[in-house]
Amino acid sequence: MVKKELDNDKVIGVLGSGSFATAIVKMLTENSKTVHWCVRNEYVKGAIELRHHNPTYLTAVKFNTRNLCLTTDINELVTACDIVVLATPSIYLSDALDKMTCDYTGKIFVSAIKGIVPKVNDVVAHYLRDEFKIGYRHQAVIAGPCHAEEVAMERLSYLTIATIEENQKMLSRKFSSHFIKVNCSADILGNEYSAILKNIYAISAGIASGLGYGDNFTAVLVSNAIREMEVFLDAIHETPRDVNESAYLGDLLVTAYSLFSRNRSLGNLIGKGYTVKSAIQSMNMVAEGYYAVDSIYKTTQQKKMKTPIIDAVYRILYEEKNAEKEFKHLTKVLN
Repeated sequence: MVKKELDNDKVIGVLGSGSFATAIVKMLTENSKTVHWCVRNEYVKGAIELRHHNPTYLTAVKFNTRNLCLTTDINELVTACDIVVLATPSIYLSDALDKMTCDYTGKIFVSAIKGIVPKVNDVVAHYLRDEFKIGYRHQAVIAGPCHAEEVAMERLSYLTIATIEENQKMLSRKFSSHFIKVNCSADILGNEYSAILKNIYAISAGIASGLGYGDNFTAVLVSNAIREMEVFLDAIHETPRDVNESAYLGDLLVTAYSLFSRNRSLGNLIGKGYTVKSAIQSMNMVAEGYYAVDSIYKTTQQKKMKTPIIDAVYRILYEEKNAEKEFKHLTKVLN
């Protein structure tokens, strides 16, 4: 029996029109005849239809618009799709989902969001579960070292999709291509939290660079960060996992070192002397680590974790502590 699109007729769509959302649409068009795409406004929708590319992000990526079903209405997207990829910045997710009034029973929601939902001060997995009664059986998380800019250039990248076993092969087929390799995991919470934590650690690497620390110190900083991440993940959700896998360590490395990393860029500006407010205002994309560190720090305090890097980033960003002094102290506790 021939399977339609290899995936039992599963229709997939993407919510969001930023750089990573655009990259995900590019991934999906490799295997799906039609990809539904809910974008920010009519201007973006019209520009894609007319010029065949996102007018603001990853403008070099050309789309065959015959393969796209564009809308600005989340209810149209969710109604049409069996799988909905959430790819908005975390600070905008609740505004978008609050408009969802259609029936979403049985649909799979895939989070490509690497941040905390401010409305509930929690991760997307918990937000979907608690606010919308979408259980883990109908959730998935995208993680791993996969910068949107390199996806746009079709440079080989690796994704990890964390979901229950029965969804893994189907979702893997949707995202795989000659430039995207997919690994699967059952560690939904671990993958989501690690994707959030690596943004905080990338800010620390950027601050170190801005202050004039070199590669040697950054290597020590990152090696301490992966151990700190393991402490955090075990305290939040203890399950068999290897933090040296690409979804954890790999994503941390690329976000801490890459010039494409917006979180590293934010930290770099702060290390060079920008105020937090001016650094954020100078960027045209959201640095998720800034919003995440407040929630993550409070969790570490509640659970009495030893997380000196998270602590330092929090004090610099939210208590306006001097970055140079904080890092001088940090050098004494790293090993």
